[in-house]
Amino acid sequence: MENKVAIAIGAHPDDIEFRMAGTLLLLARHGWEIHYLNLSQGNCGSVRMGSTETARRRRIEAKKAAAILGAHWHPPFCRDLEIFYELKTIRRVAAIIREVEPSVILTHPPVDYMEDHTNTCRLVVSAAFAHGMPNFKTVPSRPPSPADITIYHSTPHGLQGPLRDPIHPELYVNTAAEQARKLEALAAHESQQDWLDTSQGMNSYLSAMEEMSLQVGTLSRRFKQAEGWTRHLHLGFSSIQRNPILDTLGRNLCHAPRTKIKVR
Repeated sequence: MENKVAIAIGAHPDDIEFRMAGTLLLLARHGWEIHYLNLSQGNCGSVRMGSTETARRRRIEAKKAAAILGAHWHPPFCRDLEIFYELKTIRRVAAIIREVEPSVILTHPPVDYMEDHTNTCRLVVSAAFAHGMPNFKTVPSRPPSPADITIYHSTPHGLQGPLRDPIHPELYVNTAAEQARKLEALAAHESQQDWLDTSQGMNSYLSAMEEMSLQVGTLSRRFKQAEGWTRHLHLGFSSIQRNPILDTLGRNLCHAPRTKIKVR
């Protein structure tokens, strides 16, 4: 029997709340243990505070958000725009994956609008691939785990790749029942209001998340609010093709419609 453990791994504080938290909450409702890791401290996410103060503030906010979600919080160890695909970081991510022993990993898509997201995805995939390799050393040292892992990639920001090509998920999860708690967890990142307004023109970041959820729900043709997911190929991660989110969530999940909707 698989471990009923899931971990969401994002690049920055608040990435999980924007794209992954609803699915994480639904798994928790079905008895899953859930974990929360952002690789970066979020130290560049302010137009008012310096780097050190921003990182301190965002750490407090992320811990509060994880508590609202009921997730085990793991501390970050990178800095904004310094999430690089390199061995030392793979070893650290691999140590957490071996320690947590998740059956499900939720993370960014392989293509997204910024490199921190893309590199986080690459780091997670490589670290998970090494989860059962005795000769791959982690930092800190953790024994290999034989457990099967299924990786799910979230939808990219704007539902398109960096060259503006539309990207459609394989699966849609109905998150309407968890939307209020998603908003509560995102609201814990209150320092991001000024930053996202100034840097990305998001107006209220809470309204922006709500709009994202509604847009994905529209694409599903079934749910009002949704999160979209695409499974990573199972080879090297699992002995057989598995879909534990589908097996767990049942009616709260649907496959992509056959006719794709063009993203505006």
